[in-house]
Amino acid sequence: MLRAASLECLSARGDLVIRITGRSKRWLECRFACMSEVTYTLAVASKDKPLAWLHGEIKTPPFGKEARLEAGFLLRRLQRGELLSMPQSRSMLSIGARCHELRINDASGAWRIMYRIDKDAIVILEVFAKKTRQTPAAVIATCRKRLKEYDSAGR
Repeated sequence: MLRAASLECLSARGDLVIRITGRSKRWLECRFACMSEVTYTLAVASKDKPLAWLHGEIKTPPFGKEARLEAGFLLRRLQRGELLSMPQSRSMLSIGARCHELRINDASGAWRIMYRIDKDAIVILEVFAKKTRQTPAAVIATCRKRLKEYDSAGR
């Protein structure tokens, strides 16, 4: 389990930023969307996994309203412990164990949300527009790098 070195609320949007410091004294920043206590109590059960956003956002634009809602619905299912399969999600062993891509289709194109299912959280690695049939090598390399930093910060 990771221990947070500091908690602070940043920006007018109220993003919660948790900085995690490991033995190497390097820190990793995770962003969580803040919500009121009442909303959190009603919407997120204590057994649900939090979303740890290492990078990316789901916002309109560029996501259309329907795609944003679909992404939110699928992420909520992941938080509740459901294992998604095709056509919503596909395993991405090229990134690492327990890594997957969430497949979101929109009027403006296809979107992918790269994530890993951890024991205590759903770790969001990247959000990007899918423009080619194959996942770009740069996206895979970026996701691997972020996972390495995330994992080393927790030791």
